[in-house]
Amino acid sequence: MGLEEHLPGDFLLTTVEAMAGWARRSSMWPMTFGLACCGMELMAVGDPRHDFSRWGMERASATPRQADLMVVAGRVSQKMAPVLRRLYDQMAEPKWVIAMGVCASSGGMFNNYAVVQGVDHIVPVDVYLPGCPPRPEMLLDAILKLRDSVQNTRLGAHRRAETAMRERARLARLPLINTPSDLR
Repeated sequence: MGLEEHLPGDFLLTTVEAMAGWARRSSMWPMTFGLACCGMELMAVGDPRHDFSRWGMERASATPRQADLMVVAGRVSQKMAPVLRRLYDQMAEPKWVIAMGVCASSGGMFNNYAVVQGVDHIVPVDVYLPGCPPRPEMLLDAILKLRDSVQNTRLGAHRRAETAMRERARLARLPLINTPSDLR
């Protein structure tokens, strides 16, 4: 016999943080940023076989103002880096990033001057998804892990301080070559 059996049916016991976490994880709107071959696997997540809409993500957006999850799929060139950062800055708070594929995570086999050696030099990444290209099932697993961390995210000033500290630490690792100082 639990506590719920002693309460009337119209009561709900929870905290504001728990309710906000549940609402955020249940209604993530991803912004697709498919840059290379990983983009095909990203598109496959929306098909009926994998169907990420069962977790409240059926509205994949191409506009940053209506998205809170950015999935960077593929290699990021130096020319595309400022655009990626601008789109990230235009996203609604709170926002999360998944680096999909080895090229987005570490530059992959493209170790040259034209490709950014990891998207974490531009935006703070929450989940790294390895593979070349990673399967749609792997992306779904990464999304589910991100949803679990979103459920337990703190609110208010604690969240802002944590996000600012993580972003400063990640962007300070290695500067980008020939980029404006506002991206460093």
